[in-house]
Amino acid sequence: MKILFLQWKCVVEQKDLEDAFVQEGHSLVSFWFSPREILYGDPSGFEKNVTEVMQKEHPDIVFTVNYYPVITNICSKRKIKYVSWVYDSPFDWMYFKEIMDPCNLVYTFDKELAMEFHSAGINTVQYLPMAVNTDRLDILTEGLPMMYNVSFVGNFYKDADFFSQKRSQLSDYTKGYLDAVKEAQLRISGYSLVSEVIGGAVLDELSKVYLRYPIPGDLRTDKYFMAESVINPWITCIERMGLLETAAKNFGLDLFSKERDFILPNLNNRGPVSYCDEMPKVFRQSRINLNISRRGMRSAVPLRCFDVMGSGGFLLSNFQSGFLDMFVPDQDFVFYDSKEDFVQKIGYYLAHEDERAAIAKNGHDKVAAKHTYRHRVREMLGEGLG
Repeated sequence: MKILFLQWKCVVEQKDLEDAFVQEGHSLVSFWFSPREILYGDPSGFEKNVTEVMQKEHPDIVFTVNYYPVITNICSKRKIKYVSWVYDSPFDWMYFKEIMDPCNLVYTFDKELAMEFHSAGINTVQYLPMAVNTDRLDILTEGLPMMYNVSFVGNFYKDADFFSQKRSQLSDYTKGYLDAVKEAQLRISGYSLVSEVIGGAVLDELSKVYLRYPIPGDLRTDKYFMAESVINPWITCIERMGLLETAAKNFGLDLFSKERDFILPNLNNRGPVSYCDEMPKVFRQSRINLNISRRGMRSAVPLRCFDVMGSGGFLLSNFQSGFLDMFVPDQDFVFYDSKEDFVQKIGYYLAHEDERAAIAKNGHDKVAAKHTYRHRVREMLGEGLG
């Protein structure tokens, strides 16, 4: 199969995907683009260039990491299948009318999200978990010594915390109500409740303060927008900073993040690391790697978790039901269900090195056996298109 791979600078290591496509017998034509330009600018130049490539190369399918409605329009006109694999959840561009075009085959790593689309009669969205290239990671991390006890690689969504920026404009009632929602959500792991409990006068007030700008084809409701673009990023930011402060206070913490101004006692803020080359080494060299999922994910296992396990690292994560489709708790990874449990499990696995190492090995071996990019390419282009 000949694939036109439209690539952009993203978190997913696209060279690993390229290799997987070729190893599975497909041929590739690569074309680089900027999502920001086609989403927020004039896409006509992009459409012209991609159409010219299609006319020259005659691909069987077009593929992207993440989904873009503009590409649906191009593929629909030329009657070419558009396959995409979305690694963000929720991902706003999936909520545009173009998602229903039959030329699409959109994979999301969130099973419950795929089920929501199916319930709405939209069958162009399917479930596909994330993956890694364990062959590359094994070579990169082989023989590395332990350097860190507890590590977190990631950011806090501070730049997306629009709620805090305009919080002062809300009434005392709405602020109090949303504070209560936040506290309730922080006590629940593996379930997102925000969209269910904002409505009525609270939603009306939020809609007046946090203005939306109309975009043609946008199917998102006000409730969805406020939950996923305003409230959940705020809760995620608070939760991550709170748990990392707890980890630092009790055990010390190595933080790898662009949030350079996050400074605490017992915290080593080491700045950001490159996804492809440096991050896997951190995971392999850390006794405990933390995952704190973005609030708003339904059941998804984030890419970070596959990266940790695929690098041979020990994973301690909040609970997401998607784990249970692929991994065994306390054998392949460990999850926490409260702040108290978070502290107890960090302490336990720092003190029980043999158990920790065995779980890390099990997690790595499970990923290598079932969750590599080659496995996913077979599912996308074999079972999915079949």
